[in-house]
Order: sequence, then C-alpha cells, then structure tokens
Amino acid sequence: MFPRRSERRIVWLLALSTGCVVANIYYVQPLLADIARDFGLSMGKIGIVAMLAQIGTGLGMLFFVPLGDRYERRSLISTLLIAESIALAFVASAGNVVSLSLACFCVGAGAATVHVIVPLAAHLAPPKERGRVVGTVLSGLLVGVLLARTFSGVIGAQFGWRAVYWFASALTLGLAATIRLSLEKSEPEVSLKWTELMRSVWSLAREHAMLREAAVLACLLFLTFSALWTTLVFLLRTPPYHYGTTAAGLFGLLGAASAAAAPIVGRVSDRSGPERSILIGIVATLAGYTVLLLFGRMLPGLIAGIALIDVGVQSGHVANQSRIYSLDPAARSRINTFYMVAFFTGGALGSYLGPVAFNAGGWTGFCVIPLAVSVFALGYFVRAGKRRVRFDRLEDVR
Repeated sequence: MFPRRSERRIVWLLALSTGCVVANIYYVQPLLADIARDFGLSMGKIGIVAMLAQIGTGLGMLFFVPLGDRYERRSLISTLLIAESIALAFVASAGNVVSLSLACFCVGAGAATVHVIVPLAAHLAPPKERGRVVGTVLSGLLVGVLLARTFSGVIGAQFGWRAVYWFASALTLGLAATIRLSLEKSEPEVSLKWTELMRSVWSLAREHAMLREAAVLACLLFLTFSALWTTLVFLLRTPPYHYGTTAAGLFGLLGAASAAAAPIVGRVSDRSGPERSILIGIVATLAGYTVLLLFGRMLPGLIAGIALIDVGVQSGHVANQSRIYSLDPAARSRINTFYMVAFFTGGALGSYLGPVAFNAGGWTGFCVIPLAVSVFALGYFVRAGKRRVRFDRLEDVR
C-alpha cells in the first residue's frame, strides 16, 4: 500500500511516467505526411509504419508485461525503459524504410512498459481508492497519448521529425534513472517460469468472462480512437482546412483537455460500478463519429466530434481497467496483458484502416468504419449485460 506521506508523489510520478512512455508510440501520427515525403511512401504504406508501432506494443505486452508478476518491478521497468531509449535513437537515425519500420516496431514493444506501471499502481493502491488511483495514472497515460501529437507536430515542423525522436530518446533514458532512484522495490507475489506465466494468461482469460468482455470492448473502442488520430493529419491537409503539421499537432491539445475526465470516471466507477461508465463511453464515441460524419468538414463540428470520441474512449478504458483489476490481485500484470493485447490489436487495425479508408472513400468513407464498429460495440455490451444479469440470478438461486 502507498505510505500516506508519499502517496500523492508516487501516484503523480507513475502518471508522469506512463504519459512520457506512451507518447513514444504516438509521436509519429502528426509526422506521417513528412515521413512519407522523406521516404517516398504512399498514404497506405505510411499507415503500415504507424501500425507496426501498435503491433510492437501488443507483442511487447504479450512477452514483457507478464514478467511484472514474476520479477521485481522497479528493475524490470528501468531495464525496459533503457531498451526503449535505444529504439527511439534508431528511429531518429533510420536511413531507409526497412530500418525505420523495424525501429518503430521496437519502440512500440518497449512502450509496453506502461502496462507494467499501471498494474503496479493498482497493486499499491488501497482497494477502496483503486479506481481513483488507476484513473489518475491513466489520465497521465491519456495526456501523453494526446500531447505527444502536439509536441511532435510543433517540434517536427520547426526542426524536422528526427529531432522529435532524439529528444524522446534522451527523455526516456532520464526517466529510467528517475524510476530507479525514486521507487521502492516491489517484489512479485508469484514464482512461475515464463512459459507458465504465458499459459496462465490464457487460463485467466478462459476463467473470467468479464476479462474477455472488457478485452473485446477495448479492442473495438481503441480501433475507433486510433483510426481518428492516424487519419486526422490527412484530413487537415485537404480543403477546407489546408493545415500543416503544426496545426495537426495542436489538435492534440483538445484531446489532452478531455483527459481530465479519467479521474472523474475512476471515482464514478468506485461509487456506481464501471458498467455505467462503459455504456456512456460507447454512446459518446458513437455520437462523436455521427457528428464527424455530418459536420466534420466544419471546424466546430470537427472539434465537437473529437472531444466526444476522446472522452468516450477514455471513459470506457478507465472503467474497463478498474473492473478487471478486481478479478485476481496476484495476477494483475497477466490480466492486463490479455486486456492490453486486445486493446492494441484494435489500435493497430485502426492505424491501418483509417488512412486506407480515407484514401478510398474520403472523409465519409473513413467515418463509416468507426461508426459501424461503435454500433457493434454497443450491441455487444448490451448483450453481455444481459448475460451478466442471467448469471447473477443463477448465482442467487444457488
């Protein structure tokens, strides 16, 4: 548990850490057009580069995050951050498409460190405050996701896209040292071999229907989120906007402001249960894409749609994590592994499908895909809720 005197400091350090690390995955999005021009890539092919970072994160979580239940967490986090710093330096110095793609994949894999940090926060938090603490740490993650675009858009426009990654490499190396010096040791609660850890991930998924439900919803919601932010830079370069890299990055400020909803969602989940927050999140995402479809080529409509989608996806994510961390306290890293692999699978699909759909059908063609996904997510959630009610009634009878 957190010592009372240091609780606030530790929570905010973990929140800052998640924000800085996760930003490494998303620096690329406002820079896609510039990178494509440098390497002579089409819109569809540069979308694959963005997708590789998401795939790397998913595989990094699959292979690295379960180790948080097996090894001392402070040392594990520091080691992964050093590797992440090296991968960022390789992106900054990439000389061809192959080396760039491989380096982006490794950056994504190293950024999976975030999902060792978040279960650590849940592990340290008192049970009655777990939603608040997880919400605060996730607000740091969400601010990092969104401000990464602002930072990379502004710095990339002024100094070139490579400068963004040199800075990120130095920042991540400094963060590794800070984590090492600031956190106390956090010993694991289980002693399993890596192969046993991996098998237990799938065993936990089979055992907990709530985990499977949360993973499906995470995949669907993050697909809509990632598709938006990967495609937005291309929309903003077309009529009526004609905006450049800097303006595309500044749109991240809008999303960062909406990240303030994360701690609020955490508190609502503590009081009223997470299902209500998840439903609100899905409906907000669906409403946001409806606004974008109808009014996305007008600036007020674009801003309103983005805000609704950001709040919706964040609400669903925070509430989902709040409920899965209550399933098995000794297996939070492995539970988070299954959940986040699904989460970033959706992100990878969105990063690829967004630019492809925009290239094929323009803004309308793009909006159709996340709208359909949001409708499916709503139907799936309602159906899963009916199953939960039937199961609870059977338990009461027994």
